[in-house]
Amino acid sequence: MIGYVTLGTNDLPRAACFYDAIAAELGTARMMEGDSYIAWGTPGGGAGVCAMHPFDGHAASVGNGTMVALEAADPGQVDRIHAIALASGGTDEGAPGLRDGGFYAAYFRDPDGNKLNAFCMPESTGE
Repeated sequence: MIGYVTLGTNDLPRAACFYDAIAAELGTARMMEGDSYIAWGTPGGGAGVCAMHPFDGHAASVGNGTMVALEAADPGQVDRIHAIALASGGTDEGAPGLRDGGFYAAYFRDPDGNKLNAFCMPESTGE
């Protein structure tokens, strides 16, 4: 049902470096871009992520309680995405590991402070 998620940024080139690295690990790339935005994903695939300067011209801010979850193939990919996020200017919000409910996840923030996670369901990956 979700086509894409938009996250505000105050520094599009910095956001581009961060999301380019994560998209590459997930096997996708930029699918659209303009002067004020870049969107990553695969046309016809799962939901994409867009970083953009807010349309209203005000500074981007973080939504309290808002988080975007990126589905990974397996726990190893969750670990790699978390490491890529931190190496690309993100901050740690929870190291990779098994969580309540039987899923494996890692939590981090992008350089603008938007909260994301990478997750997988190990029982569905055979691990």
